[in-house]
Order: sequence, then C-alpha cells, then structure tokens
Amino acid sequence: MSLQLSEISPDEVKRLAAEFESASLTDVLGWIWNKFGTRAAVGTSFQGAGLVMIDHAIKAGFRFPIFTLDTNLLFTETYELKSRLEKHWGIEIEAIQPAQTVEEQAAEYGAELWKKAPDVCCTLRKVVPLQKKLSTLAVWITGLRRQQSDTRERTQIVELYHFDVLRDLYILKANPMATWSREAVWDYIKANGIPYNALHDRGYRSIGCWPCTRPTDDGSGGAVGGGGGSGDNERAGRWTGFDKSECGIHTFLGESI
Repeated sequence: MSLQLSEISPDEVKRLAAEFESASLTDVLGWIWNKFGTRAAVGTSFQGAGLVMIDHAIKAGFRFPIFTLDTNLLFTETYELKSRLEKHWGIEIEAIQPAQTVEEQAAEYGAELWKKAPDVCCTLRKVVPLQKKLSTLAVWITGLRRQQSDTRERTQIVELYHFDVLRDLYILKANPMATWSREAVWDYIKANGIPYNALHDRGYRSIGCWPCTRPTDDGSGGAVGGGGGSGDNERAGRWTGFDKSECGIHTFLGESI
C-alpha cells in the first residue's frame, strides 16, 4: 500500500502542483482516484473544507476510504455530526483511536495533560495514530487551505514526503482545497445542504478537542462561514494561552521533497 518513489518522482509532483493550481477540485480528485484508487484516503476532522471535498468525491464516484482521528476528547456535536454525515452520504467513516484511553493517559502522565503539555497530548492522541494509518496508504488527502493560518499559506495541492526513511517509503499528501476561500467553502455547504457541526453556529470556526478549542471573532458579526472581516484568523481559537497553532499531524513529516 505504501508509495515507492518509482511510482511518482519529485519532479512530477512539482509539475502537477503547478498544473493543479488552475484545475477543478473534481479534476484533482479524479487524478488521485485514477492513479491510486483506494490506496488514497481522505482524513477529515469534519471542518468545512473536508466536507466539500468528500461531497465532490462521492458525487463523482470516487469512493475513497474516509477516516477521522477520534481523540476521545471531541465535542459531543462532533460525534453527532459524524453520524449525520454517514447517513447523509451512505458511507462509513473509520474512527482512528489512540493507544490509551483518556484515563490511561492520565494515570501515566497526570490528569489533563493538555493543560501542561499540549504537544505531548496531541502527539499521543493524534500524531501517533495518524502515523500508523498513513503507513498503510500511498496518498493522504486533506482539507488544508492556505487561508486558514500563516503556517498553512505555502500549502501545495500535492506534496511528496519521505515517510519512512529506514524502509525508503514515501507518501503523497494531497491538499485539493488549498486554493479555496472560507466563503467559497460555506457557500457550497449551504447550497448543497451538507450537514455541518452545530458549533459553527456558536462562533467556533476551527473545531478540535473540547479542552483546547474556543469560539473566535472573525469580524463578520457571527455569521456562519464568515471570515471576510478583520477579526482573528480561523485557527485562533485553538490552544489559547500556548505558542501553538498546529497539533502536529501536518508538521511531523517535515519539509516536502
């Protein structure tokens, strides 16, 4: 299932990244499906961009496996949304679990690790489970968008990473939503009646684990899908009080090739 460098070269990835800047979302997803099939999978935390991408894939007949990282610390509304989406699309979304329960983690590291060492908590509950999942894939499809934060503004539509140096294995990370604006995402969701997280109606723009997520000001007066104002960036509500804007799942791979 893993990707060999002989299947796609760094030069080809760079060429495709440039070509895909002007390609439609369906065209990018179609290229991935035609080349890799179910060796490619969509990872989603049910943010708006991921919902748009999954909807496009399903309507085009691209039956990518879909998975989510269930940290056991998600909002009740997030678990409810997962069930609603499975019914809406007629699919099953795999929930990837960490090795330890929250209680087992507390026994080893102390209660509420997210308050003392959020990077460690994110690594245990998100990064390590993701690494295990990615070891079974050739392509990881994400909903990353450049507009989300300063740390994501250089995101390419396709990126190649040396995933396992010892075994010389690679992974292609595809970010087909990279060029989309928040407004375009929410216009699509509303126009197509896609279920979304109820927390978005309460000022949450980026939704992760409940201990580390708060509502933010987007300058739009609280409108769902807002973001054209001069308020906080989309991920400002994550890890308040810490010098941290990423959980690590989009940074542990290092620099792309």
